[in-house]
Amino acid sequence: MAVLDSHRHIGVLPEYPFYGGPPLRADLTARATVAELVADLDRDGIERALVLPNYGVPVPDVAYEFNQLALEAAQSDDRLRCGLWVSPKASDAERNTEALKLATENGVAALKTSFLLGGHPTDPDCAEQIDRIFTTAAALDLVVHVHTSPGAASDIDQVGTLVEKYGDATKIHLVHLGGGMSGHMKLIGGRFFDWIEAGKQVYTDTSWTIGFAPVWLVAEIERRGTGHDRILFATDAPWGDFEGEYARLRAAAGDGALADAFFHQNFEALYD
Repeated sequence: MAVLDSHRHIGVLPEYPFYGGPPLRADLTARATVAELVADLDRDGIERALVLPNYGVPVPDVAYEFNQLALEAAQSDDRLRCGLWVSPKASDAERNTEALKLATENGVAALKTSFLLGGHPTDPDCAEQIDRIFTTAAALDLVVHVHTSPGAASDIDQVGTLVEKYGDATKIHLVHLGGGMSGHMKLIGGRFFDWIEAGKQVYTDTSWTIGFAPVWLVAEIERRGTGHDRILFATDAPWGDFEGEYARLRAAAGDGALADAFFHQNFEALYD
């Protein structure tokens, strides 16, 4: 079965004293070069991938500098597409201007944003940059790739307001199936399917999911008769691993038409 990865990072982050502790580097399997990343894909048998700048330290220039590395990956190997890092924060407006100059380059398929490094979906101070990100993506037929995790600004309650506002015109990929127990409950329990039925162009991947979630997700897709074309396989490497992510989704999806959709067809439809 062909396996395509809709969420993989490139770039090695500097050490940083997270949560008040000593400086550390947790992304031990991060790759600094395109050749290293491609070698990982070959090792895992991944035929295609969406490559995104690595991010996570509150130093704005780091993720933006990796845009060039992600673009290099997409333009040096036909198997790869890339996303560009853009920030919702007003203080990053000039950096966004430079990043968006690359949005029409060959190989660019997405704009990646997150509220982990600051900002909030409903903060008036972020409204201009958020609107710029989503409307630019719609105009260029790009996907907005958005992090979700439980609580605070990345909670699906907050990020979901962007789906409701922009999802008619813009393709939105909510990573991590809403993020954690609460996010899974909110999305699988109804919100994700309701958005689809309302015409929102919303997608998700199963990276970081708790074990019960993919099984329940498949059951709800079968019960509601929709959503099979909106789920993508993703590793989120170096923050996730191929072996665990593949085994969890494959066990839930089986080896028939649903697995074909999750592991390769939906990637091809969204990112090609």
